[in-house]
Amino acid sequence: EQAVASNFDLDDLRCRMTATGHPLVATIRALEAVCGDAGRHVHFGATTQDIMDTGLVLQIRPGLTLIEAQLRRFIAALCDLAERHKATPISGRSYGQQAVPVTFGFKMAVIADELDRHLTRLEQLKPRLLVGSLHGAAGTLATLGCKGPAVRSAMMRILGLGEAGICRHTARDGLAECVFVLSLIAATAEKLAREIANLQRSEIAEVREPAGDATVGSSTMPQKRNPALSHSVIAVSRLVRRQAGTMLETIQHEHERDPSAWQTEWAVIPETFIMTSAVLDRIIQIVSGLEVDAERMRENLLASGGHVNAEAVMMHLAPLIGRPEAHHAVAEASRQAAADKASFLDCLCDQPAVSQHLSRHKIEDLLQPESWLGEAISVTEDVLGRLSGR
Repeated sequence: EQAVASNFDLDDLRCRMTATGHPLVATIRALEAVCGDAGRHVHFGATTQDIMDTGLVLQIRPGLTLIEAQLRRFIAALCDLAERHKATPISGRSYGQQAVPVTFGFKMAVIADELDRHLTRLEQLKPRLLVGSLHGAAGTLATLGCKGPAVRSAMMRILGLGEAGICRHTARDGLAECVFVLSLIAATAEKLAREIANLQRSEIAEVREPAGDATVGSSTMPQKRNPALSHSVIAVSRLVRRQAGTMLETIQHEHERDPSAWQTEWAVIPETFIMTSAVLDRIIQIVSGLEVDAERMRENLLASGGHVNAEAVMMHLAPLIGRPEAHHAVAEASRQAAADKASFLDCLCDQPAVSQHLSRHKIEDLLQPESWLGEAISVTEDVLGRLSGR
């Protein structure tokens, strides 16, 4: 009951910590003083790392709740975009080039599905992570003798934390896993931010970040509307991802206690939570207000002159003449159209291997983006159905 911040002079505690060179002794002495006769039992049998580790986990618990809530909002915003644009054709791109048509909703559903796996990872790591510590100097809890396990169980019951089967003073895998999952979340947000920044390029211009009347794109170029929000997500996500490597270093503890590794976590873990939360806050803002230009998406599809649907022609021809021959015939028509700046449709019709089996009308139909969306719409609907209510 006495362990509340208002009972202490925090500035005085800070000075005493500096004087002692110890992260906990000043707090123990101050708590002993306010507890009266009960003060002689403060920190009875525990070691500093027990208290610091348990305190860290108690801070992580509400941090996970915050991240989960943001992650759910992120997924919901993506699902809303996916629902509205599940049938909106857009160029699917590979190696930076137009590949085959997909839908914008499909693209968003792929990201939402990935984020849902991150949500599952957060749920699954809690039993491994939300575990308190009362193990004594080297992990044997010799200080409390036969009463040790009962005292530890009572402590964890009061705190609402799990119990470890054995000391975790040097076993930091749970904390590392937490940072890894946060890094995965940030990396996925960064991937989407990069995609949005690329699709907002002047040459593509298929989406635009939300912007108000007061938004300034550039301090010197009035015409610019920069994807500044996306770039901030990318920048901070880089910092989050670096933390995962640092946590691998903290796993390397020497002997039964190693403050040089342990104390690194005091900076890495809070910073990772803060930065991941900032990334999620910004990406939710982007997705919730994203401007989607479906007409421009179609213009870019049609600008290929039908080449983006070359696979459709090949796969309709393949059962008739074999896949290698079909690939060769369509590739020849594509190269000829590019070299002569001619119609891809005309060049396909000029290929005997094509025209002998497919009519011009059939080829025209196959070159329409909507003709080659495959399962894009159906799997998007499947993901939306599965994620509803998550």
